Amino acid sequence: MASTNQPAPANNRRKRRVLFICIGNSCRSPMAEAIAQRDCSHIFDCSSAGLTPLGVVQKETIATLQRNGYPVQHLISNAISKDEWAAADLVINMSGYPKQRAFPRSEWQKVEDWPVEDPYGSDPVVYQRIFEDIRIRIESLTARLRDGE
Repeated sequence: MASTNQPAPANNRRKRRVLFICIGNSCRSPMAEAIAQRDCSHIFDCSSAGLTPLGVVQKETIATLQRNGYPVQHLISNAISKDEWAAADLVINMSGYPKQRAFPRSEWQKVEDWPVEDPYGSDPVVYQRIFEDIRIRIESLTARLRDGE
């Protein structure tokens, strides 16, 4: 009779939790959330929030995501909750402020700064360029997390 005590597959490990942050949770971080949820949910779970949320995801953010085939129904602009922050294994900071200015020193180890231009108030060409920048960064992040960083 064969043993049933087989090791658990490597893919049974807990998925990492990533929190994408920008200033208003209206452009960059919602884009990152939508891209990651569609393209990377098999590698990590994610959400997004803002340092000072605007309370609305910009129409051009929605339009850009839709033009590129990404779902937008779930996107909302909200503040960083204590629970989301605590649950995050990695915080991607796209606010334009270095982590040393934006977050408590005790949390710096889990924050990664991404220098992503803010498209707020710009035209569709700028939004598309920012979308592509974020998408490429998320591809790289996904590879790092998949490879066990």
